[in-house]
Amino acid sequence: MSSGYIIGVIETTAGNIPRISTKWSATDIWSAMKTRWSIGRMHYKVLPGLYAIGNPDENSNVFVTGNFKLSFDHVRRALTGLDAWALTLDTKGINVWCAAGKGTFSTKELTRQIGVTRLEKIISHRRIIVPQLGAVGISAHEVKRQTGFSVIYGPVRAADIPEFLRTGMKATKEMRTVDFPLWERLKLIPVELSYGKYYLLVVPAFFIILSGLNPHGYSLNLAVSDGLRSTVILLCAYLTGLVITPILLPWLPFRRFSLKGLITGLAAAVLLLAFHLLGTNNLETFSWLLMIGGLSSFLAMNFTGSSTFTSLSGVQKEMKTALPLQIGLTGLGLVAWIVSKFIFL
Repeated sequence: MSSGYIIGVIETTAGNIPRISTKWSATDIWSAMKTRWSIGRMHYKVLPGLYAIGNPDENSNVFVTGNFKLSFDHVRRALTGLDAWALTLDTKGINVWCAAGKGTFSTKELTRQIGVTRLEKIISHRRIIVPQLGAVGISAHEVKRQTGFSVIYGPVRAADIPEFLRTGMKATKEMRTVDFPLWERLKLIPVELSYGKYYLLVVPAFFIILSGLNPHGYSLNLAVSDGLRSTVILLCAYLTGLVITPILLPWLPFRRFSLKGLITGLAAAVLLLAFHLLGTNNLETFSWLLMIGGLSSFLAMNFTGSSTFTSLSGVQKEMKTALPLQIGLTGLGLVAWIVSKFIFL
């Protein structure tokens, strides 16, 4: 990982601390764009430790973040014009919210970094500011007991840090409110799309091969014509679950993402039916209704891990009930589709 964001060092009683820029370079922007498409995402991280922003001294605030570079970049950019310290935990390259749930943005790692960086020798006060979305992984009283440092929970978004400081570290309701607006949902879609790129090759190929089946044997012409139609249908199901569903998320009924995805999937199937794309017989049409609904429902559940509207227990409960139904719908639809090839020409 390039360290072009490091622009020097600052001397402290605990040794030299890297000083970092608050401006994003062209490389930072390009790397962030690639990460949004899951290119090199699992290796997009910085070294954990303490960093200096501006010209901090013993009285400057300490902001805790994770070592996923996109999280790190948002924090340093939010601190433009301020003198502060950034204590970066080793979250294995995972963002703060997910790392808190996985146990890497944790009390153990925070206390470890406080000790490793000898933070008590660098600053005279005993307070550290932890992002609100990392609160689930941090036990404030345990950090206090082990290190003597008091934990202050900052705002949800790094961009609100300057205002948070201006209000005397008193977060407003807006700073504490977690939402999932359209722009945030759109930014997550490319990552979700990229996860299925290999399935977009294998699954259509499987359907193209099977499309040639018919009561008289095998037809290459059918493999091409019906295979291409099947590919279009599968692509629609894929985009419905991963694009249309998150875009329409707040307006779709039901709380469960699986049901939201099922609704959009069935709506897409009806639209395809209107254009006579779901086959020439009732059994094939029925099979596609089942498969599109099941696939869209399953893919929509990917966003349960992207939205703070869900909880870990809620996600686990939904998966236990939704997955068997999704597998059943898709499996039954696939069997019906294959059977339709032998019954109707």
